[in-house]
Amino acid sequence: MLAGYLADLVLADPRVAHPVAGFGTVAITLERRSYRDSRVGGAVHVVVVVGAVSLLGAALQRFARRRGPSWSIITTAVATWVALGGTSLARIGSAMDEQLREDDLEGARRLLPSLCGRDPAQLDAAGLTRAALESVAENTSDAQVAPLLWACVGGVPGVLAYRAVNTLDAMIGHHSPRYERFGWAAARLDDAANYVAARVTAGLTVLCAPVVGGSPASAIAAWRRDAGRHPSPNAGVVEAAFAGALGVRLGGPTQYHYELQIRPILGDGTPPTATDLRRAVRLSRAVQAAAVLFVVGATGLSAGVRSGW
Repeated sequence: MLAGYLADLVLADPRVAHPVAGFGTVAITLERRSYRDSRVGGAVHVVVVVGAVSLLGAALQRFARRRGPSWSIITTAVATWVALGGTSLARIGSAMDEQLREDDLEGARRLLPSLCGRDPAQLDAAGLTRAALESVAENTSDAQVAPLLWACVGGVPGVLAYRAVNTLDAMIGHHSPRYERFGWAAARLDDAANYVAARVTAGLTVLCAPVVGGSPASAIAAWRRDAGRHPSPNAGVVEAAFAGALGVRLGGPTQYHYELQIRPILGDGTPPTATDLRRAVRLSRAVQAAAVLFVVGATGLSAGVRSGW
């Protein structure tokens, strides 16, 4: 897992032939055959797609174990690297910060779809800043902490299955006329897969708040007070913790391509600026590093217990 994290840190996501992009292409192809405007149809689609990825991961792990410890390490590292997206997240967040500082709103609007599914054409500088910061917060859990935790508890099949679930949620797990029912199972499964990770991420955000001059107490207060009002059981936890840690106010009108949502207010500070977005990227990187220490420590402790230390 540590090797996979370091590979993501140095190499980020592969620019061509990314396995996740390949998975998306396969999922779209299967959807053309499996689509039904019903929850049952969506559940069948999720079971087939995620089940196939899980079986592939299990086969890879068995093959690696038969070849020896070095192969197991390499296979787990590659699977972890494929599932992680923390470095790309930080780079896009930093690029958004630069565009906003230069008042290049068109450039920022072109970048935003790499972070989230909101409609950038409807957003001014303040809206782009808030959208980017909220996406950096949420994806710190989805793209970094959660894959590490699933690699820790589930090995190669666990981390690949998690990435499949999270990718399907991004593709079909949203409120739109086509996916309101068909995407229900993907969205609920993603909620379950990220439940623990979101709370671990929020806890690490509290611990890392001083890195960006923030207050752990404010992060805890915003988490406890505001997270439950968010429509997502996981995004609200992480976004509220980030809002408290950064001393900013998140939430409010949120425009997607398919609808306008009025999100609850998270935090009690001022609306975020480009400077706050830069701080959010730094906080995200700190949480990612803390997550690596957490899972490596937990894995080492578990191994020590099993060996009778």
